[in-house]
Amino acid sequence: MGLETKLVQKLSQSLLMTPQLQQAIKLLQLGRQEYLEAIEKELMENPLLEEAKETGPTISGIEHPVPQAENRPSELYDSSAGEEVNKNSTETTLEAKPADDTRQSTEWEDYLENFSDFRGSATPKGLVDYEDRPSAEATLSKGQSLCEHLLAQIRLTDLSEKDEEIALHIVGNLDKNGYLCATLEEIAQVCCCRESDVARVIEFIQSLDPPGVGARDLRECLIIQLDNQGRGASLEARIVQKHLDKLERRRYDLIAKAEQVAIEEVYKAVSAIKKLEPRPGRSFADEATRYIVPDIYVYKVGGEYVISLNEDGLPKLRVSPYYLTLLHSDEANNLPNRAYLNERLKAASWLIRSIMQRQQTIYRVTESIVKFQRDFLDHGISKLKPLVLKDVADDIQMHESTVSRVTTNKYVHTPQGVFELKFFFSTGIKTAEGDVSACSIKEKIKNIIAAESPENPISDQGIVDLLKKENINIARRTVAKYRESLGIESSSRRKKLF
Repeated sequence: MGLETKLVQKLSQSLLMTPQLQQAIKLLQLGRQEYLEAIEKELMENPLLEEAKETGPTISGIEHPVPQAENRPSELYDSSAGEEVNKNSTETTLEAKPADDTRQSTEWEDYLENFSDFRGSATPKGLVDYEDRPSAEATLSKGQSLCEHLLAQIRLTDLSEKDEEIALHIVGNLDKNGYLCATLEEIAQVCCCRESDVARVIEFIQSLDPPGVGARDLRECLIIQLDNQGRGASLEARIVQKHLDKLERRRYDLIAKAEQVAIEEVYKAVSAIKKLEPRPGRSFADEATRYIVPDIYVYKVGGEYVISLNEDGLPKLRVSPYYLTLLHSDEANNLPNRAYLNERLKAASWLIRSIMQRQQTIYRVTESIVKFQRDFLDHGISKLKPLVLKDVADDIQMHESTVSRVTTNKYVHTPQGVFELKFFFSTGIKTAEGDVSACSIKEKIKNIIAAESPENPISDQGIVDLLKKENINIARRTVAKYRESLGIESSSRRKKLF
């Protein structure tokens, strides 16, 4: 068979990811903070985009623009409503005027004269205007980190220049718990000194506050704290030094036999050890509290649940009326950058449509979740139903990947608390009464353990037997897996011995 070249026409369909479609997909999966940053970036880059300052009443969380007393060109969109505004429509605004401007002005002047602290406050240097004062954000205090706390102590000492250099390297190699991560050899190599000098400076660092800082492991950390308390030769110190593994396994009988002391003395020593701090740098953790702002609110009104999108703090975008008027004017064809403006106009219009589509999709997904999980909203996590992405996707006629993007980094405020949308999707376990969500079973296990006696904790098999009484048949290893995912120790470790 010979090879030949020829032209062939072929008709086929293919999905092309245009830049506009990529942008819409990206906006869909962004969390609230990332979404705000993306909008601010577009506002900076696109001159035809601007923020609409005035908004009107909301219907189901979707806002509509307030009519303005001006003629707006066509193709003007509001990002929260996505509706076109007629070019020739005009509205009349009413302006309320006071009956007596002079009287109103006089009353305000009298009020301001009596309110001496309105414009400023008297100081020895004169009157200070509030506008000259720093903002509230500038006066907020910042928590001191472990590194800053140690450096402040080092500066008060009379260390030599070389020892101070070594100390700075040691402090720089402490982790957030206050443990030294670098070896003597590594620090000596960086500081071009002997390992004995590094060991001497480490000993100095370990004498600083907080006690136990600069230790290489848990054993050294606890020994340092016991030495500071004058108990370096006590039973507590011997237990930490020789029997830390037995202490972890709660084998107090073996410790008592090895140290030839009564078991009661071991109990007393263990109680003292428990009061020590295993992570000295914990109180200096500089991790700021991260507050969650819900993207959706779900309220119960008259027996029905109402969904409202949280639009607070989100900019309402529109195409600039100035540039639209300019593009529709008679001189538009003579503009040197007309092609650029048309390109930016298309980008702005597509972005506003994408934002509108994003909000509508979030609303529809939440609406479907509320329909499936109404029992959870009424009674709590014990009534959470098994749910998968396909269930919601089929309900709202969307693809599973779209539902997955919508539920990523989105939070909803419900009568039961604030949850990520992905929380409502979980696998189920078949029971005699139907499928039960894994989250519901975890909650039952948590409640069973919370109600147990500390002296006689319930074993995993005991939990299995209690769940069977509620027609929930699961294996013991499944209970152990759920218990570990909740951060709960085994019954032998939960048992209170003294």
